[in-house]
Amino acid sequence: MQYVSTRGSAPALDFAGVTLAGLASDGGLYVPEKWPRLSPDEIAAMRGLPYAELAARIMQPFVGECLTPERLRELTDKAYGRFAHAAVTPLTQLDERQWLLELFHGPTLAFKDVALQMLGLLFEEFLAREDGSLTIVGATSGDTGSAAIDAVAGLDRVEIFMLHPKGRVSDVQRRQMTTVRAPNVHNIAIDGSFDDAQAMVKRIFADESVTAKHRIGAVNSINWARLMAQVVYYFAASLQLGGPEHKLAFSVPTGNFGDVFAGHVAARMGLPIERLIVATNTNDILHRALSNGDYSTGTVTPTSAPSMDIQVSSNFERLLFDVGGRDGAALAEQMRGFETSKAMQLTNAQRDGAAALFTSMRVDEDDMARAMRWACEECAEIVDPHTAIGLHAARNVQLPADVPVVTLATAHPAKFPDAVERATGSRPALPARVGDLFAREEAFIELPGTYEAVRGHILGHAA
Repeated sequence: MQYVSTRGSAPALDFAGVTLAGLASDGGLYVPEKWPRLSPDEIAAMRGLPYAELAARIMQPFVGECLTPERLRELTDKAYGRFAHAAVTPLTQLDERQWLLELFHGPTLAFKDVALQMLGLLFEEFLAREDGSLTIVGATSGDTGSAAIDAVAGLDRVEIFMLHPKGRVSDVQRRQMTTVRAPNVHNIAIDGSFDDAQAMVKRIFADESVTAKHRIGAVNSINWARLMAQVVYYFAASLQLGGPEHKLAFSVPTGNFGDVFAGHVAARMGLPIERLIVATNTNDILHRALSNGDYSTGTVTPTSAPSMDIQVSSNFERLLFDVGGRDGAALAEQMRGFETSKAMQLTNAQRDGAAALFTSMRVDEDDMARAMRWACEECAEIVDPHTAIGLHAARNVQLPADVPVVTLATAHPAKFPDAVERATGSRPALPARVGDLFAREEAFIELPGTYEAVRGHILGHAA
């Protein structure tokens, strides 16, 4: 399996290469040269497998010859052995049609664990082969940072610098990052938004004064290996609810587009999916792009769902490439225009290609709160604000009546106790395994929201 850049001019790499590279050298994102396909019989044959074995089966075509099937299975066993539920990503039924796919049973209580526990092991595996080291630079709107730090804390060959927007993540999210006291972990709070932090990370990858001294790697969903691991739970949910014989719809609370793009990959692999519902909050660039082709940024509005307070969705580029003809040169020109003007119109091919599988909905704070109350009062389930946004969309998008709808429950409600309490009157408690979080000492540095300040700090502190 070879991987190509969405912008067409970076060298093709194998799976180990894209895992360690993260962002392509031309500024694009890596995608498989072609999509592996599974027949309905091959998919059905995986029904009932333990999650770790299912993961190894789904990932193997993407891994190619970089890992033997036996070694890949050893890594998936290790990655998912830390989850607090035996099913890893269990389903919960809300009513006759609505389901939740619980993705928060990992060590940091968010869906990012499903991918990042695996990614940390892959880093260790591939770096050991070449006796190399990696400096990870990442940006987080809340959950990626804590999941990535947990996955790589204490590793000898990996150092991580994680940027988060000061004051724009929840207390639980911040503390899950800043209370990890490993020598290879560096937390940075910047003045600005997640989009500002993400833009800095992309500049780091292109800055030769940094890359000449350090091998820079990525844990954000720009890293293909992380996105690959997220494909698995779409198969897991489908197999439990009648797939591949019957189609499901999935509603995905969406910020950076990686989680829902994994659903697109599952469909490309042959999994029958009726619709992928892109649920945004009031920061609705993706809804505007999918509904009328307008991909233009605005001012980031802070909300009760901070992980979705994003105006530039990096993984959207992968979709535009895949449904728009896979023309890297044309997309590179399109993205250069967007990076200059912060606005672009999708082409007809991109709009039509996306419309074949995707629909979208913008959910405001009131609708989000109503969805939390409905889940609590009618279904005896407490959900976090992000999941509530997906749930509202799931209950309101028009779909065939016989299609079950699975909302991705992306975070444990205890990560956002204030918002949950405002909506439901119930304050969720942290699970016992992280119950002493507020007793731990924090350590992070605050920096101005300038690239020069962040670059200088990384160069001054990277080993």
